[in-house]
Amino acid sequence: MQWAQIIEDPILQNLPYKIELNEWGNIVLSPASNKHGLLQAELVGFLRDNKAQGKIITECSVQTAKGVRVADVAWGSADFFMRNELETPYQEAPELCIEISSPSNSKRELTEKIDLYLAKGAREVWICDDNGNLQLFTHRGQIETSLLFPTVPTQLYC
Repeated sequence: MQWAQIIEDPILQNLPYKIELNEWGNIVLSPASNKHGLLQAELVGFLRDNKAQGKIITECSVQTAKGVRVADVAWGSADFFMRNELETPYQEAPELCIEISSPSNSKRELTEKIDLYLAKGAREVWICDDNGNLQLFTHRGQIETSLLFPTVPTQLYC
């Protein structure tokens, strides 16, 4: 399948799952919990409170070398949005892509998503675990302090 087909398919419109497309065009579904939604909202609130310029987008689709991946939360600069507007899926990643992991995510899967987003131009990728703990990554590996959002806490309070 192509991403445009997924978006236009009325059967897939209101599923309680996050949808991604793997490198073979197969749909990958990930169920989302209320805790996932709360963590997503906390991240959006933090980003909004700490960065005046740029825009925040949830469920941000990015065409990667291994299919379409959907960041739970992303932040893009004004320059990013001038270049890409609301293209779906984005052909480049916003500067920050955030994944909220769930119990079904393997370490390998999360590492692959980090690499895929960075390869498509993200400057940072954050992984938020089910307890709200954040790990931050750049091309250099894991970092302690974000360059984009220096005041990000290591744990969100939910």
